[in-house]
Amino acid sequence: MVALLALPVSPTAESGAGPADAVSGLVVLYCVIRLLRERRRPLSRTAAAVLGLPVAALAVAAVGASSPVAGLTGMGRYLQVFVVVPAAVLLLVRDRRDFRLLAWALVALAGWQGAIGVHQYATGTGASYQGADIRAVGTFGPADVMGMATIVSFGLVCALGLALGRASARQRAVAAGCALALLLPLALSFSRGAWIATAVTCSVQLVLAGLRRALVVGAVVAAVGVILVGGFGVGSAQLQERISSITRVTDAPDQSVTDRYTMWAAAVGMWREQPLMGVGLKGFPEQRDAHASLALSAGSDTEGAGAAFRRQPLLSPHNMYLLVLAEQGLVGLLALAGSWLALLVCGLRGLVRARGSGRGLDCALVGCGLLVWQLTDFAYADIGGPSTVLTAVCFGVVAWWALVGSGAVPVRAGAGSVTARAGAADEAEEAGTR
Repeated sequence: MVALLALPVSPTAESGAGPADAVSGLVVLYCVIRLLRERRRPLSRTAAAVLGLPVAALAVAAVGASSPVAGLTGMGRYLQVFVVVPAAVLLLVRDRRDFRLLAWALVALAGWQGAIGVHQYATGTGASYQGADIRAVGTFGPADVMGMATIVSFGLVCALGLALGRASARQRAVAAGCALALLLPLALSFSRGAWIATAVTCSVQLVLAGLRRALVVGAVVAAVGVILVGGFGVGSAQLQERISSITRVTDAPDQSVTDRYTMWAAAVGMWREQPLMGVGLKGFPEQRDAHASLALSAGSDTEGAGAAFRRQPLLSPHNMYLLVLAEQGLVGLLALAGSWLALLVCGLRGLVRARGSGRGLDCALVGCGLLVWQLTDFAYADIGGPSTVLTAVCFGVVAWWALVGSGAVPVRAGAGSVTARAGAADEAEEAGTR
């Protein structure tokens, strides 16, 4: 499933489900068959409550959709990303060794996509940005400019978490090198939302790992940034303009920011009409024009990276919280946000225990880091596009740490619990490393 995201996306393909989404369905089916064969309870009560919290609200929002097809497809997408695939990942990850393997797989995928993105920038074969085909988009093309940025951000967060853990010096050095290398493609993605989310998340990870490490890593990152931008001039003019635009989002916003503000206002307008239940799943595109001002443009112009010029319609507010609020109302937002908050609390509690015991700190930093990144990015983006399935995988990684790996929730499996078996395996692994 992760490996399929390394394959190129057709330049003419519409933004939506892809091969990785189909494989995610097979993964869920395999998980169900495995549970039936082993005849064990799939989830603990706490895990079922946390992951299943949004289901009832989604069902209500699906009933309120404009058509049964829209309701079912919208509900299926939400269940895939926030319930079903995360539950499958939680059940299939056996111990911290599997967790670390999955984290390294995300780092490898980020490295692959990042390398393609850097090549696109260097050769002028990327997506169009300010009249030049220099925007790094990896294999996702101009229709999903956030795809590569999201994957590279996930890989950077995982690499930093692994580097700040207490594994062997060699593993930590490799992870740190990967994290530094991923800074370049992240910068060349020109994605302000990914920059902000990654900066916030890495800062949180460094603080949680210890103040001394935070100062050292911060100095190294600053030095690398000065060398790349000041010494080699890597995208200096474009990067400086893009960074400075973050501070001008209220005084002198560009058209993309104006469109975003207009769609945010439209989402709030929909919510005010239906505050409890929202306008129904897939309702935002249909009611956007009735609530948006004339400042909204006709669409987003995309081209480059092997695709011809195309005006992409603006079908979402690019804010997950406002999208849920508009389509599902307060009921849906409280259900989803409540599930995420529960994962965050359980994950942070496990991180505190990991710091005290010295075991699993890297897993804790990766799990909590991915959740912090996603919750921050949701203020600037929402679900959609071929890379969305990776969001589901990351929520599964977060759920495993919060509900199983941290030891907060024992899950029975055969003669012992998943938590107990994970702890035993990790003790043996760490003893072997020492």
